[in-house]
Amino acid sequence: MKLRTKYILFVTIIHLLALVLTYYIFRGDKIFFIGAEVFVLISIFIAVNLYQQLLRPLKTLMQGVEAIKDRDFNVKFLSTGKHEMDELIDVYNQMMDELRMERTRQEQQHFFLEKLIQTSPTGIVIMDFDGKIQQINPKAEKVLVPALLAHINGLTPGDAITVKVDSAATYRLQKSHFIDRGFARHFVMIEDLTVEIVAAEKNVYGKVIRMMSHEVNNTVGPVNSIMESALKTSSDNLKDALQVAIDRNHNLNHFMRNYADLVKLPAPHKKLTDINQLVHSVGALLQIKAGDSNIRFEYDTLPCTIMADELQIEQALINIVKNAVEAIGKDGTVSFKTNKNTLIIADDGPGISTEEAAQLFSPFFSTKKDGQGIGLTLVREILINHNFDFSLRTIAERQTEFTIRFN
Repeated sequence: MKLRTKYILFVTIIHLLALVLTYYIFRGDKIFFIGAEVFVLISIFIAVNLYQQLLRPLKTLMQGVEAIKDRDFNVKFLSTGKHEMDELIDVYNQMMDELRMERTRQEQQHFFLEKLIQTSPTGIVIMDFDGKIQQINPKAEKVLVPALLAHINGLTPGDAITVKVDSAATYRLQKSHFIDRGFARHFVMIEDLTVEIVAAEKNVYGKVIRMMSHEVNNTVGPVNSIMESALKTSSDNLKDALQVAIDRNHNLNHFMRNYADLVKLPAPHKKLTDINQLVHSVGALLQIKAGDSNIRFEYDTLPCTIMADELQIEQALINIVKNAVEAIGKDGTVSFKTNKNTLIIADDGPGISTEEAAQLFSPFFSTKKDGQGIGLTLVREILINHNFDFSLRTIAERQTEFTIRFN
């Protein structure tokens, strides 16, 4: 039973009882009887006033409670002129102001944090209370591949590890937690270290290459000059030997220039480039070499136009296709597949071993007997300078794919 009903019932019973008693007590004395009746009427009037003064604040308070339940913090009450009622209204209005300001602060912080997460250059993966992925930001969505996901699932809170994925990209994974409604939830930050590592490597091998190139050029030039002078006055047998030495020096000079070109790679001069046209151009260039080994080129192309340095991308594609042809050896197929933002160059060669995959894009590493180890390094430099994502991996038996994703 509600408090209002109890109050009305109580007041009604008391006053009915008072009316009955006054009748029996004062029925012989009309003056006292009328006075008692007037007193009872005054008591009823006072009870009604008390009802209004006592229960109206409760009714107002219940309206405020309903507003809070509905999370409507804009409901406020006006002063009534009654001291006790106005004190209650003042406290309620102050509470609503604080709640409204706090909600505004929380919403602003939430929107800021959400914006920060969405635009962060660091990948962020947020888990739910069961440890399953609930939210990922665009950067994490871009780099989150199964190999990386396996490392994330193996992390424990507080761990930080460095992982190399697809032989080219290197990431730092760090797992931490925050408190949500009194319980811990975990998140993982994915930091792309590829550019920093490449820059550090280039700084190191660049110094070595420049020093070697300087020494070789300073030696080969004068030595060739001396040998060419001696060649004019030498006997036939000595001429042959000197010519061999000169040719070897020229080869050494060419060898060093290849390394020097890697160090001196300029910033890309981007313009609108048709990738399909480049692919067919590279295929035509290498068709004779591939045909001698009975290697076919197959094309499955959709429109693909990007902003890129055409010469640099062409050089990268030449290196990739040459590697594919050399990996097959004889009797095979190199296929080209393009769509709006992806190029896949696949070959049916023997594939890449786990040991080779870990070193593929490392400077000076080569799986070929006479390789210089700069082909894939140059490809990596060009693609990173263009901010293109790429990977090289064997995805099945006799199916190796070099994938370039144009951002």
